[in-house]
Amino acid sequence: MTQIDSRMVAKAAVRMALTASREEERQLKEEYLPAIRCAAVDCGGEFIGFVTRIVERAVVAAKREGVIQESHLEEGCLAGAAHDALSQIVNKAIGLNIGGKIGIARSEDHIVVSIFFGIGLLHLNEVAIAIGHRAI
Repeated sequence: MTQIDSRMVAKAAVRMALTASREEERQLKEEYLPAIRCAAVDCGGEFIGFVTRIVERAVVAAKREGVIQESHLEEGCLAGAAHDALSQIVNKAIGLNIGGKIGIARSEDHIVVSIFFGIGLLHLNEVAIAIGHRAI
């Protein structure tokens, strides 16, 4: 079997964030198993007030799908990776609404959170994608 590196895990997280439906998420998760465990969650709202909730949703989704265990170490690593990804889009998103998906992938000690959001007001949206990585 091929050694899974952080780039492969990042690619899986980005692909999860780009899925358009629950069925597509399920198929992608099955494709990556058992080497890479994945999760995804939709989210959106006003960016400033939603940052904490985005991180919380990522942690809950990862625990629900078995990507991480309920431990201080793993939850903290995932939260840090989610925060890193969010910090990459803050300049575009501050004061605006966001909507999109968070993709999460893990293989052994590599965990990656990818976000893919539309940012803006009404139909006047910018698009942003970002990733954060941690080694557990």
